[in-house]
Amino acid sequence: MKIALMDSGIGLLAAAAAVRRLRPDAELVLSSDPGSMPWGPRTPEDLTALALDVARAAAAQRPDALIIACNTASVHALPAIRAELEPALPVIGTVPAIKPAAAGGGSVAIWATPATTGSPYQRGLIAEFGGTAEVTEVPCPGLADAVEHGDEAAIDRAVAAAAALTPSDVRAVVLGCTHYELVATRIRDAVQRPGRPPLALHASAG
Repeated sequence: MKIALMDSGIGLLAAAAAVRRLRPDAELVLSSDPGSMPWGPRTPEDLTALALDVARAAAAQRPDALIIACNTASVHALPAIRAELEPALPVIGTVPAIKPAAAGGGSVAIWATPATTGSPYQRGLIAEFGGTAEVTEVPCPGLADAVEHGDEAAIDRAVAAAAALTPSDVRAVVLGCTHYELVATRIRDAVQRPGRPPLALHASAG
């Protein structure tokens, strides 16, 4: 079986690792466009056009399925990609893991790109799966780009800025961008408050 994964950049590595654990026999195809990074601040129209190009490049390798390993692209471009590639190629989106994070109630924060934060799609997920949890949307401008370029200082600044917007009593943080999963330890260290129960991180890739 051949499985393709697409993203703007290296965020797809977390998803690829998860797929490899589940299907070690699968051939993986990775398709990205780091030159167009970051996707988070772009308009939905621009983002959709870029995501379609990356999806087409992946589809050209004739995979059996395509995983959009990008929350922002899934939120804005999934319908367009499915309209073009399905039913010949099944397309699987990736969305913030709000349902499992909110299951325990309490304070939950969703760290996401500016394009995902406040989007109708994410607000819909919160309304449908947020339950009794107190959900705070936290925009993380620059974090995905900093991770992509390995800019340690920029990562620290972006994480600190997002942590400052995160409620002090937060019980769980949803990592609403696959790039964030690559710096999960830093995020945990920045958000975990002394004396509080261990922070739960919920990633899309698993």
